Amino acid sequence: MQHLEVRVHESLADLPAGDWDRLAAASPLAGPFIRHAYLDALHRSGSATGRTGWLPRFLSVWRAGRLVAACPLYLKSHSYGEYVFDWAWARAYEDNGLDYYPKLLNAVPFTPVPGPRLLAEDGPARAVLVEAVGQLARESGVSSVHMLFVDADDSAALSAAGWMMRSTVQFHWLNRQPQPFNDFEDFLSELQRDKRKKIQQERRRVKEAGVHFEVKQGEEIGPDDWDFFYQCYCSTYRAHHSTPYLTRDFFKRMAQSMPQHWLLFIARREGRRVAASLVAIDPAQRRAYGRYWGGTEHIPCLHFEACYYQPLQWCIDQGYLAFEGGAQGEHKMARGLLPVQTWSAHWLSHPAFADAVARFLERERSGVDAYVDELRERNPFKAGESTGGAPNA
Repeated sequence: MQHLEVRVHESLADLPAGDWDRLAAASPLAGPFIRHAYLDALHRSGSATGRTGWLPRFLSVWRAGRLVAACPLYLKSHSYGEYVFDWAWARAYEDNGLDYYPKLLNAVPFTPVPGPRLLAEDGPARAVLVEAVGQLARESGVSSVHMLFVDADDSAALSAAGWMMRSTVQFHWLNRQPQPFNDFEDFLSELQRDKRKKIQQERRRVKEAGVHFEVKQGEEIGPDDWDFFYQCYCSTYRAHHSTPYLTRDFFKRMAQSMPQHWLLFIARREGRRVAASLVAIDPAQRRAYGRYWGGTEHIPCLHFEACYYQPLQWCIDQGYLAFEGGAQGEHKMARGLLPVQTWSAHWLSHPAFADAVARFLERERSGVDAYVDELRERNPFKAGESTGGAPNA
C-alpha cells in the first residue's frame, strides 16, 4: 500500500475545491452543505471563524499527491450552533475542576443535516482519517472530539474504531413510494382525519388573512429578495433574544456560488412582503431542507404555511423524495413529517469521564429507542398507509 500523508489546515483555501467536492460526491447523501463553496462561505463571511468560536483545523489525507480523504474540523470554545447538546458534559467537567473547552468538532456549522463528515475515496483512507483525528486530539490536549450528524459509512468506521455513538431524533417528510403523491390534496387524503382538518384550517386562516406566496428559485432570487429574507431571518433571532449565526455576507456568497441550491418563499399581504422562508434544495438527490424563516408582523398560522405547507406542496409538485424539517419538533408529525434517528460520534480523553459518558449514552439510547417507538405509534397517516420511505442515516 502506498504511503498516506496527513496534513492539518487552518484554512479551507489550502484544499482544492474540485478535489474536496469529488470526495463529497462519493457519498449518496452528500447534499449541498458539505460542499467546498458552502463551508468556504461560512468562513469568509465571518460566520464560522476563530472570532466566533469556530477555529478551523481541517484534516486531509494524501496518497502520491492525490487527495483521498478530508474532513471539516474545528477547535470550539463553546457548544453553540451544534444541535447535539453536550452542555451537561461541559458542566460536569467544570464541576470537577477540568476544562471542557476547547474541544474538537467535526460538523457543518449551524447545520443539523445528516450527511458525510469523513470524506474519503475508500475504507482505508477513511480509517486513516479517523486515526488522524484522534492523533490531533491527543497532540492538541483537547478534552474531546465530536462528529455530528454522520452518515452510515462514517458511523460504521467510527464504531469500529471504538467511538461512542449517540442517537437523536429529527422529523422528515418522505414522499410516497413507489407511487409519489399526485398533489398536496393527495398527500392530505392519506392523513388521519383530525390531522387533515387541522392543516386545512391552518391554511384557510392564512388565506383568509389575505396572504399569498411567490416562489423564487436559484438566480430568480435577487439582491432585494435576499435583503428582505435576511431582515426576516434576523427578526426570528430577535424574538428569541438571540443573535443570528449567519451574516448577510454569507447569503450573498450563496447567491453567487451556489444559487441552484436555494428556494425562497415570500409571503405578501396587500402587496406588502410580510414573511419569508428559505429552503435548501438538492436537485440531484431530489431532497429539500427547511432552513430559515421570519416575518415582519404576526399572522396566525403563517409559520406553518411558510415553513411546511408551501415547501411540501413544492416538493410534491417537483417530485422530490424528501423534505428534512431540521432539528427537534414533535409538532412536525401533525404535518406529515415522521421521526428519523440521526447519529453522532464522540471521543473523550479523560478515562473516567469517557466511562461515565458511555454509561449515560447507553441509558439515553434506550430512552431514544422507546421515544421513537412511541412516536411511531402516533403515526399521522391512516392505518395501513405509509410513505414507503427509509431513514437517511
